[in-house]
Amino acid sequence: MKVFKFGGASVKNAEAVKNVEKVIRLYDDDLTIVISAMDKTTNALEKVVESYMNADGKCLEYLQQVKDFHYLIIKELFGDCEHQIFQDIHNSFVEIEWEIEDAPTREYDYVYDQIVSVGEIVSTKIVSAYLNYVGVNNKWIDIRNIIQTDNTHRDARINWELTEKLANDKLACEFTGKEQTILITQGFIGSSSENFTTTLGREGSDFTAGILAYCLNANDVTIWKDVPGMLNADPKYFNDTQKLNNISYREAIELAYYGASVIHPKTIKPLQNKNIPLYVKSFVNPNESGTLINENTSEDSFIPSYIFKKNLVLISISVRDYSFIMEDHLSHIFGVFSQLGVKIHLMQNSAISFSVCVDYNQQKISKLIENLNLKYAVKYNDDVELLTIRHYDEETINKFTKDKETLLIQKSRNSVRIVMK
Repeated sequence: MKVFKFGGASVKNAEAVKNVEKVIRLYDDDLTIVISAMDKTTNALEKVVESYMNADGKCLEYLQQVKDFHYLIIKELFGDCEHQIFQDIHNSFVEIEWEIEDAPTREYDYVYDQIVSVGEIVSTKIVSAYLNYVGVNNKWIDIRNIIQTDNTHRDARINWELTEKLANDKLACEFTGKEQTILITQGFIGSSSENFTTTLGREGSDFTAGILAYCLNANDVTIWKDVPGMLNADPKYFNDTQKLNNISYREAIELAYYGASVIHPKTIKPLQNKNIPLYVKSFVNPNESGTLINENTSEDSFIPSYIFKKNLVLISISVRDYSFIMEDHLSHIFGVFSQLGVKIHLMQNSAISFSVCVDYNQQKISKLIENLNLKYAVKYNDDVELLTIRHYDEETINKFTKDKETLLIQKSRNSVRIVMK
């Protein structure tokens, strides 16, 4: 059995959904297929959440835009407005309408998960219905009945023991071996013990594929992208990108941790634990080899990789009386970051200060600085950039820092990280 993952770009419109069908028809293996929300649906539903929580009166307008987008795709795929899929999708959107019917009383992250998760439900229902419509028989699975998590909304932690048991009890039995079995399910979402929908963090569909592959002992996982494989840099920022043909799990984890956008950082660990190969391939040219991620380390350093992150904040924290930053200070500081859900991309300490680089989120950063200011002196630079280079040399560093103000530089044996403005 193979696990496939199709992201939002691969199901962005009717033609893209038809292309997914073509890719699937290339295989006669049993398939578990994880699908994300269509195109920018997650962003659009985030606007619904924000509008609802701010009570600005526009959330129904924003929701209607999401509905119109999906209904247009359905009409192009099915033509027949009497098809059952129209009612199924209507019912899914009703779940959002119920959620926003009254004034908000629950916390933001809980509401976020209940609303934004509908994007994956709708997407997979459409793809599943279309595949059945054109003769690619499949079964739609609600992943919330399989992936069980704690109740940390927007960044839920997996209950691995229960999830593996449910996957074997409810999914493994579907693969009879008599004929090809195709299961269609959602990425990004799960369910808490209270039966509330949770999400696994932004771009978490890759992680879902890794979870299912681990639980079901898949032969391999393929992530289908609009690029020929895993590239050594983001083509949005770099012109001469190169494909990484074969890298190790370790190298992939390093690149994902530093911010490479092709793979979710948590995806690799469950695959490495059972030595399950991961392919990154192009849904535009599905017969091309793509990138293979496995135990082979021999090609890791052949090609330097560049990871570029923008719109960050560099924050410097020091004790007001100029005493040393000690372990008790760091413990308190990390507690503040954890409490507010601010993730650190880079950190460095000197005798009297502790510096971190984080994403700019106005709401979170304002609360963070306000909280830290109660005990520490806090300075910050906003609108900074973070460049990470794997397998660097000095010539490369000089090339990318030319005409830039370097605020912080951090080197290890294989990586250099530069905060600049």
